[in-house]
Amino acid sequence: MISVDNLSKSFGAAVLFKNASFKINRRERVGLVGRNGHGKTTLFRIISGREEADTGNISVPKNYRIGYVKQEMDFTEDTVLEEGKKGLCEDAASQLWKVEKILAGLGFSEKDLNRPPTELSGGYQVRLNLTKVLLSEPDLLLLDEPTNYLDITSIRWIKKFLICWPREVFIITHDRGFMDAVVTHILGIHRQNIRKIPGNTEKYYMQIAQEEEIHEKTRTNEEKRRKEMEVFITRFRAKARLAGLVQSRVKTLSKLTKNEKLERLKNLDFSFRDRPFNGKHLFNVNDLGFFYDPKIKLISNVNITVNPKDRICVIGKNGAGKTTFLKLLGGRLKPTTGGIHFHPDVTPGYFEQTNIKTLENSKTVEEEILYTSPDMDRQAARNICGAMLFEGDLALKKIGVLSGGEKSRVMLGKLLCTPINLLLLDEPTNHFDMESCDALLAAIDQFEGAVVMVTHNEMFLHAVARRLIVFQNNGVHVFEGDYQRFLDTGGWGDDDHAEKIIKDVSNKEKEIKLNKKEIRRLRSALISERGKAVRPLENRIDEIENRIDHHEKKLRKLHENMQTATEKNMGSQIAELSQQIYQCQGIIDRDFAEFEKLSEIVEAKRMSFDERLMELDDLESA
Repeated sequence: MISVDNLSKSFGAAVLFKNASFKINRRERVGLVGRNGHGKTTLFRIISGREEADTGNISVPKNYRIGYVKQEMDFTEDTVLEEGKKGLCEDAASQLWKVEKILAGLGFSEKDLNRPPTELSGGYQVRLNLTKVLLSEPDLLLLDEPTNYLDITSIRWIKKFLICWPREVFIITHDRGFMDAVVTHILGIHRQNIRKIPGNTEKYYMQIAQEEEIHEKTRTNEEKRRKEMEVFITRFRAKARLAGLVQSRVKTLSKLTKNEKLERLKNLDFSFRDRPFNGKHLFNVNDLGFFYDPKIKLISNVNITVNPKDRICVIGKNGAGKTTFLKLLGGRLKPTTGGIHFHPDVTPGYFEQTNIKTLENSKTVEEEILYTSPDMDRQAARNICGAMLFEGDLALKKIGVLSGGEKSRVMLGKLLCTPINLLLLDEPTNHFDMESCDALLAAIDQFEGAVVMVTHNEMFLHAVARRLIVFQNNGVHVFEGDYQRFLDTGGWGDDDHAEKIIKDVSNKEKEIKLNKKEIRRLRSALISERGKAVRPLENRIDEIENRIDHHEKKLRKLHENMQTATEKNMGSQIAELSQQIYQCQGIIDRDFAEFEKLSEIVEAKRMSFDERLMELDDLESA
């Protein structure tokens, strides 16, 4: 565990947080929330030792290890597998299966394992750094937006992995569904203060809203009371017979503390401009196909009719062709085969994750919005700037100095300049904080046109999708139903196990109220069951380890004898020793293979039991 005491951090006149004190206790999984620019990443960098606080202390136990995913790429090995192996602890240096398991969970294929790390895309390089941190098994795992570079199946895998993590986790993510599934506590940065509560984001934000409502009601009542006292004092100060009452109110007034009015926090507040559409269908996709290489068909035989007010989400693993499909719909690419036939009254709006590169660094935010559409005037541009949180002089900031999240808001603002009836969105939430994600979700809900969206955010999928275009098993198919129905009818196959774990834990917490005595009994039975399931395998592993140790000693002796026989040119002995060395090495290799297989089975069983034990822990602390 770590303890933070009176921590403060400012940049110039901007205070991020002040006098913050909190603890991260054993086996807690803590989610850090707060608006963009309010200090979440800075707090992570301070805890990891990469940045200094202005004041305050952080107490870390001796030999307590903190794992933090580096954004810098510093690869020294020739292959992904060898680079990943660097993350293993010294006592697990030979357990390559652990490396392969985590790499596979994060979306690396078998072919990727032998590729040079420098050939990977930026997203996969970050995944490789994440792999090394997970393998190092730190006491505290710091994760800053880990889902940004992951596809949906990898997100579901790491969700399960973190739920089973046996130590502490501290995580920042804009994906509220992911955070609520993983964490046991929320730590929030709000109005320069930091607080920690048990529970999820809904509980945290509800508590904040209630407290601010109480603060404002109390402040209003005190202001009213203060004015009444001031009026009484002014009116009756000269009345000798009321001198006692006046003096009493003067004393009371001097003791009243003045609560400041809370500054209004600005949120994204916008809606897409609707263009009426009276046709039956917006467009038809007929036998659509696309490839960059004729030998590799990225997209083939896609057929779908899109109707007004459709809500369609495009899902699948990274690299499967989702963004390419959206580019085809948006006219950025031409189909190789088949076609897309649009109704003449369709006006699309397109948000692409890489489109921020089209912004000109020398322009201001206002100029980018103003020159989007010929019928846009300066006041309308300013209104859109304000809706995107660029009020007043902020609208005059140059694009070149904006953060990734701010540039995404500019791109979103450009979409608001023209009335549309088809919205094409490619990973729109990547650089948004939770409040901005909520605002986008509300705007999509209010939009009268059709929406086709690529996303890995399962909260968005549950809230938005009514139909799905699924990139899966090297093909594309249309699923007529919402995301929950997709999961219920097979979904992601084995990957769906993580979702079931989360649901089981949630249902048990809601439906079962156990007293502490019953929980202790269940814990004891579960530990006993774990011993019966795992101990025979552990005994077998011990036997194999002893046998490997015995044969490795024997192999060393045979090599020593071989060296002596070679020096003395003893031909018959050399042939005999060669045969023995070959047999001994074969036994060692077979034993290692069995050892790795059994170790994987044991770990899986332990994780299964640990999940159930953690459920009991949560029930006991509830």
